[in-house]
Amino acid sequence: MQIYFDFSGYSDMAIGLGQMLGFTFPENFRRPYSAVSITDFWRRWHITLSNWFRDYLYVPLGGNRGGAIRTYVNLSIVFLLTGLWHGANWTFVVWGLFHGSLLIIERATGQRSTSQDVGLVAVRRAGVFVTVVIGWVFFRAADLSEAGSFLADMFAGGLGATSGRFFDASITTRSQIVLFAALASIVLPARFCTGPELVAATSVRGQMLRLTYLATILPVSVVLVATSTFSPFLYFQF
Repeated sequence: MQIYFDFSGYSDMAIGLGQMLGFTFPENFRRPYSAVSITDFWRRWHITLSNWFRDYLYVPLGGNRGGAIRTYVNLSIVFLLTGLWHGANWTFVVWGLFHGSLLIIERATGQRSTSQDVGLVAVRRAGVFVTVVIGWVFFRAADLSEAGSFLADMFAGGLGATSGRFFDASITTRSQIVLFAALASIVLPARFCTGPELVAATSVRGQMLRLTYLATILPVSVVLVATSTFSPFLYFQF
């Protein structure tokens, strides 16, 4: 939740500020946790970066035109460099190769569907979400040792070196409320969160809905910011 809302939030700020100044920037996130495959995830997550690597690295390398093995090699190169783009750290290398390997497996098994009409949508979304979260452990951890400790806590009942220390320190009543709201916004169907009535409706009903929503959320957000310590955007380091 932290990684997604951090980057998606300030991407939206950049898009809004650009529109105020007469610039139109492309959408950068399109409900990535609704993805039904890792292929679908990368068509929804950090879209501008994905498109850049596709156009300026994957396609010049030959894309998928040189047969299956060459395609797999190209994907591995692209995602290795995608990881290194975020930082010269083994954690980013593992994270990049983790996603590259998943994309290769999906291609090899024919499971790279991006259609929301595919069977068992809820199960596929849940599977992609858990898989992506496992990858985020490497992305967010300071080093591979810390990543291993977090994974042990996640899957081995708190047998890792962290022993729940970070969990106990971070899961306060306030953070649970924020986490619940964050989860609700990605689990609920898009029409409830970003439907036309909230985003683009020009009717009185639509305008009142937007006003009510903003009048509720804006004060809460201001209070959260005002009562928090300084917290820079995570992605500013990249």
